[in-house]
Amino acid sequence: MLGLTVQTIDGEQKALADYRGKALLIVNTASECGYTPQYADLQKLYGEYHDRGLEVLAFPSNDFGAQEPGTPDEIKKFTSEHYSVEFPLFAKVQTSGEEQAPLYELLTEKTPEGIRGPVKWNFTKFLVDRAGKVVARFEPATKPLDPKVTKAIDEVLSR
Repeated sequence: MLGLTVQTIDGEQKALADYRGKALLIVNTASECGYTPQYADLQKLYGEYHDRGLEVLAFPSNDFGAQEPGTPDEIKKFTSEHYSVEFPLFAKVQTSGEEQAPLYELLTEKTPEGIRGPVKWNFTKFLVDRAGKVVARFEPATKPLDPKVTKAIDEVLSR
């Protein structure tokens, strides 16, 4: 995982190794989804846990219902104006199919049983521990501030 490089929403290359020692919550996001209000909870989670070592990494995706049609600038403006997002946004990715991003290939195919499997919709959340190991997956209906999510984050940050 930490050997991968991804593209920021501004088109710059970012090595995931830069996050070594941090816990990561990786989320495929969309601006026109019924789950889009989760951006607010993701920002709150980021605010509460960032100083303890959590990074929230948002990867916009237009894979499901074409619910992220925006350009990078439109996505940045939307998330800033509507949700005051401060956590890192990355370039749009495909979570499945022939053009699947290497990150999502790793998350969905090279992870333990119970985590492995295709992303079924926007706002699927993957928790990565400080060593870069994917340790939990939360489906879209599980809100970022759900006790299952915060407990898992607390456990990862306490190690």
